Amino acid sequence: MATLSQCAAVGLMPVAYVPHGGGPFPLMGEPNHAELIRFLKALPSLMPKPKAIVMISAHWESNVISVSSGLTPPMIYDYWGFPAETYDYQYPAPGDPKLAKYIANLIIGEGLECTFDSHRGFDHGTFVPLMLMYPKATIPVVQVSLKQSLDPAEHIALGKALAPLRAKGVLIIGSGMSHHSIKASTKESEDFDNWLTQTLVKGAPQDVTDQLIYWAKAPAAKACHPREEHLIPLHVCWGAVSNQCYMAEKVFSAQLMGKWISAFIWR
Repeated sequence: MATLSQCAAVGLMPVAYVPHGGGPFPLMGEPNHAELIRFLKALPSLMPKPKAIVMISAHWESNVISVSSGLTPPMIYDYWGFPAETYDYQYPAPGDPKLAKYIANLIIGEGLECTFDSHRGFDHGTFVPLMLMYPKATIPVVQVSLKQSLDPAEHIALGKALAPLRAKGVLIIGSGMSHHSIKASTKESEDFDNWLTQTLVKGAPQDVTDQLIYWAKAPAAKACHPREEHLIPLHVCWGAVSNQCYMAEKVFSAQLMGKWISAFIWR
């Protein structure tokens, strides 16, 4: 079994699964998000500076895996009922069409169907964490969509396709929420969070893959994820590390609106 230090020694960029909070609340300084805000601002200090970022956001799904290929992605304010200033946020990070083409070739090489989207902008699953992590917006960002099927095994395969990016200084970020339900109880969120932590931090590779494919059997799984689009970016992250370094490090855990959420890094 590789250790964290051994993983770092091979010169691969980390992979991170992070919570992006509720709508634009983290950018507004909303008090319930204070711990998450501090974490996202500090997260870059735990990693080398990336040459580019590949973002898998819970808020972009398509029939076929899509890769953003525009040079100047616009903003997508995919939330409602917030103050007017939250619709003026800008994150002018450039896209990278050349990197997008390379990513598409990797995905196709894994036997998955893939297409380009030259018009796709930054949704709040992308721009909210990045505005806190890399506020200067100088690092190119390419986004990769989820498939609407939300099939766990297919998204692990997508992550495997993206794995070579790590050796090229590209940071892969899965942006979602390890808990995403208004109705679930604090205890249910804690039970699921404990299962997720145990699986990712201590599990052997095949065990992790099996557990994530059958995640719905986990304690309180469907209570915490009635629909799993906020969890599936984690499957992509796992796929990206599963053949290289498979020990996750839990780098954040806190209650948000009374529900436990966590973040993980593989490095």
